Amino acid sequence: MSKAHRGTGIRQEPKHGRGTCPRCGKENIKVLYEKEIDGNTVKVCKFCNAALKNVAKKEARSAKAAAAAAAPAAEESAPAETTEA
Repeated sequence: MSKAHRGTGIRQEPKHGRGTCPRCGKENIKVLYEKEIDGNTVKVCKFCNAALKNVAKKEARSAKAAAAAAAPAAEESAPAETTEA
């Protein structure tokens, strides 16, 4: 079967989506993924997009682990409630 429609989304882009990645500095690479870096929205290459996703995933895991570690410590320091019947 024909694959005539492959890449039609970037055909309207200037230079067919190619440029210089602001994060890694590679030239003539497809910069298609919008990411927010230092408060500015820029288009990055797919390698930098994946790297930024991995960094965000690691930060989320470490924040979740820190919250889980803090939760038992907070329960131990709180006085235990007693119920009387």
